[in-house]
Amino acid sequence: MDLLDWHRDRLSARRLTVLIRQLPHDSALNRELHGEAADWSVTDHLLAAAVDHLAAANWMFASVNSEEGDQPDPPAPVPRPSYDDDTETGDGEAPDESEPEQTAAADATPSTVQLARFFG
Repeated sequence: MDLLDWHRDRLSARRLTVLIRQLPHDSALNRELHGEAADWSVTDHLLAAAVDHLAAANWMFASVNSEEGDQPDPPAPVPRPSYDDDTETGDGEAPDESEPEQTAAADATPSTVQLARFFG
């Protein structure tokens, strides 16, 4: 498929949009747009969350079973990629959920930004 077909009117804007949206997460475009976040899958986020929870549980166990003055430092979370969230407004409020496209997207699998907010 040639991208110039869009300029030559052989490829509709709708078809081009569908092709771009269906690119794999590790595509060059997604890496350019999302950086390191494109490399993190749902499995990676779940694994990082599991590691963080296990570290917190071990820290709590060690804290409870140690002397009062000898408390261990809390564990550092697993480093996660930084996310540039285009779906939020400047004041940190969520976008308007009345739009059908955003509501349908919320019913689909969670995005990497949503996963980062939930597990981060």
